[in-house]
Amino acid sequence: MRKKFFVLGLSCFITIGTVDATTTSSSCLSSTTQKLADAKNLIGRWDLTIDENGKSLPSWLEVKLSGTRTLVGYFVGTSGSARPVAKVNFNNGNFNFTIPPQWESGDRDFVIEGALSESGIQGTITTSEGQTYHWKGVKAPDLKRAEIPTWGKPIQLFNSRDLTGWKATGNNQWEVKNGVLTSTHSGANLYSEQTFTDFKLHVEFKYQKNSNSGVYLRGRYEVQIEDSPNEAHPSSVLFSGIYGFLPPSEIAALGPDRWQTYDITLVGRMVTVVVNGRTVINNQEIPGITGGAIDSNEDEPGPIYFQGDHGPIEFRNIVIIPVVNTK
Repeated sequence: MRKKFFVLGLSCFITIGTVDATTTSSSCLSSTTQKLADAKNLIGRWDLTIDENGKSLPSWLEVKLSGTRTLVGYFVGTSGSARPVAKVNFNNGNFNFTIPPQWESGDRDFVIEGALSESGIQGTITTSEGQTYHWKGVKAPDLKRAEIPTWGKPIQLFNSRDLTGWKATGNNQWEVKNGVLTSTHSGANLYSEQTFTDFKLHVEFKYQKNSNSGVYLRGRYEVQIEDSPNEAHPSSVLFSGIYGFLPPSEIAALGPDRWQTYDITLVGRMVTVVVNGRTVINNQEIPGITGGAIDSNEDEPGPIYFQGDHGPIEFRNIVIIPVVNTK
């Protein structure tokens, strides 16, 4: 009697005729096992750099194994938040996946194609508008610290008089009004000339109704500032979330047109966020860079960076205490 079986592995779909089913099934499983072994070189977190017409832009990818045979992941583009990847197709060192557009124009899915290389991974990204760019990626550092932090002396990053120690990313709209660092309308972002690794940061801010800003740690990880209502369900893209990654435990905002405080501790990837005296994120890991980061060089020091392209925002009393023994 002829029997027909269907055996499904990672990418193994075989129709069996008169061949012994047990033997063929074992062969298929062996093939699946080998492909999973090869895929282990792709599993993990990757810091990407996209070459967009000669301009280097940061991106990020994480690949995980779901169950026993499916690769899934998260992807951060040059803007927006981390986006889930339902399936990463992998075969013989090559991989690809698609994601829908988020804030971008265009109505087609992004297509990301890549391959393992001697130095990491590399490939192309085709945008929702049909533009294709090359990218390269290296394994992201784990940023684990071997020592308990030793804190240095507090540094006043803002002198309350002028923009000394700060630079705008474009045409500058930032100014100092009555001792307050002020952006009256959407324009350039602002970053500190000093760079830091691990630190404690205190910053006071005030936003208008429906306005939006953010504090970027090392210039790569955004703590969201947004006019979010207290009754909103906490989300990583709302007030005090690590944008796209970590939601706060509650929306502890005081509302627009009131001075509020963030006290943020960053050691390696571990972050604690205290909002107006309430701890809303307690020593949680930031997986990777967020959209709008200055670069994807996660193992390097970076600046404090304020978002100024999403509406009016004010800052004052910006104090940082750096770690002096980062290892």
